[in-house]
Amino acid sequence: MPSILDSIDDPARLQGLTYRQLEQLAAEIRTELVDRVPQNGGHLASNLGVVELTLALHRVCRSPRDKIVWDVSHQSYVHKLLTGRRARFATIRQYGGLSGFTDPAESPHDAFGAGHACTALSAALGIAVARDLAGENFNVVAVVGDGSFGGGMTFEALNHAGHMGTRLIVVLNDNGMSISPSVGALSRFLNAIRLDSRYELAKDETKKAVTHLPMGDLAWAVSKGLKGRLKRALIPSSLWEELGFTYLGPVDGHNIRELEAALLRARDHEPGPTLIHVLTKKGKGYAPAEADATRFHGLSPTASKAGSTPTYSEVFGRTVYRLMREDNRIVAITAAMIDGTGLTLPAAKFPHRVFDVGICEEHAVTMAAGLASQGMVPVVAIYSTFMQRAYDQVIHDVCIRGYPVVFALDRAGIVGDDGKTHNGAFDVAFLSGIPNMVVAAPRDENQLQNLLFTAVHAGRPMAIRYPRGRGPGAPLRHDLQRIPLGKGEMLRDGADVALLAYGSMVTPALAAAELLARQGIECAVVDARFAKPLDEALILDLASRIPRLVTLEEGVLAGGFGSSVLRLLERAGLWGVAVSCIGLPDQFIEHGPRDLLLGLLGLDAEGIARQVMAAFPGLPPERSSKMLEGVVG
Repeated sequence: MPSILDSIDDPARLQGLTYRQLEQLAAEIRTELVDRVPQNGGHLASNLGVVELTLALHRVCRSPRDKIVWDVSHQSYVHKLLTGRRARFATIRQYGGLSGFTDPAESPHDAFGAGHACTALSAALGIAVARDLAGENFNVVAVVGDGSFGGGMTFEALNHAGHMGTRLIVVLNDNGMSISPSVGALSRFLNAIRLDSRYELAKDETKKAVTHLPMGDLAWAVSKGLKGRLKRALIPSSLWEELGFTYLGPVDGHNIRELEAALLRARDHEPGPTLIHVLTKKGKGYAPAEADATRFHGLSPTASKAGSTPTYSEVFGRTVYRLMREDNRIVAITAAMIDGTGLTLPAAKFPHRVFDVGICEEHAVTMAAGLASQGMVPVVAIYSTFMQRAYDQVIHDVCIRGYPVVFALDRAGIVGDDGKTHNGAFDVAFLSGIPNMVVAAPRDENQLQNLLFTAVHAGRPMAIRYPRGRGPGAPLRHDLQRIPLGKGEMLRDGADVALLAYGSMVTPALAAAELLARQGIECAVVDARFAKPLDEALILDLASRIPRLVTLEEGVLAGGFGSSVLRLLERAGLWGVAVSCIGLPDQFIEHGPRDLLLGLLGLDAEGIARQVMAAFPGLPPERSSKMLEGVVG
């Protein structure tokens, strides 16, 4: 049988397909997803769940004129397959290939770029208002998962959209999941609708009764008030209507006919904002993903080596469990990332002291402040990229009062295949400027344990950043040690250059020092451990006896660790010291394997060695040329 998917190079080609052909196409898309996504890594279960919904959207909407805005956009793979990117789909999440999220620079069919949750409704409302102000006439659809409906930004947009009455379609993709099962009162509210079939049954029976009366068809057609009272009496849909939305649903999210009918009604007959409640199954059509949607939400590439070395997230989780076992004041909070942050074990052992607040980073931080105000010691585990969303709460609710909240910033630095929306590039810069805050980073897994032990006893706000994946494999000691705040550690001495490395840059700095030593260049290597407060005594001692300093960090340079070192030298009046700051460039880093990107950015051992030599041409010329030949060769 010829492949229908191979013939789709534009969503307009869907218009001529029969429903039987659409069913075949849906099956082909699922096969493509199951074959391709595990190879490259990426989001499988969420995309399997929206196959029919995406087909229906592109049958009813005329993209790119009509705008489809995907919340988070991790579920946009089917959309990409239907919008002219089929031939490049094998490159998804690969360096130089398709993004795993929507990106307007990639295709005009991507109406808005995303990678974080809860943005679609606000963006779609802005697009719809711009349309109205320009006197244009096109449709705007926001596709939002039920996990994002627990986020404050989504409710802010719902409130405003309902107030304005702007023509807008919101598709609530309700599968009972975000990454893990959705939590919170709203999730229970949606589950009540998912599980209650009384409305549709009662509506059908009432329709039969009314239409058998004289002029019954006309009576049913104009009985909007009767149907509304019936709906409010039987299912809890009034929330959306009180917010100013017309509510349609629940709709079977795997029935293209039903989906099209609801979308057409919202498009052609309902004025103002409309919410279509679509029920889908995450992982639909692939039994392993249906059985374990959390595991199949985000996959690593098949080529990835599992290895025996634990990840930083796993070490974090085990250490938090140990600390919670020894001190009942310690609690843990995360924003829809129990599994991703490594809190699975603590949550299982201490379910009443581990809180998943849903996709609500701002709430997580201020809740932690409230707990800390009453003598608890909260550990807030949030990916670095998502911590950006709670910046005001960190300042206003935690640091002004000096509450002892521990921030565990997972996925700091380059994350790899998720790309520019997920790289944790900014945390050192935006946290270091806040009074009362301590900012630390471990060089290895054992030091992560010790920094966590230090943080829960610090009695003040403290952030610990650590990278994605596995560390260098340092043995995990059983005895935990408190590290004096603001104290670095000299790992290697040398007279020519001092490498001041922070966090994940310590291991490549030591390797770079070995490369340089082979060419007669002796480098001191310091594990800074703290970006704030700095170990001023150690740094100033180095600067007084070594004329060349290099700072190394896996974060942006503006406002980062290197900037703090430069300010220290300026205050000390050490103008004669030559300083080079190495870190992430002033640009958003695209997706690709983490090790590849670090190499391209010059943040591996060879790149550091090359940059050291380029920064200090004053080294003896014969030594410079030999060293460069050795490193490049």
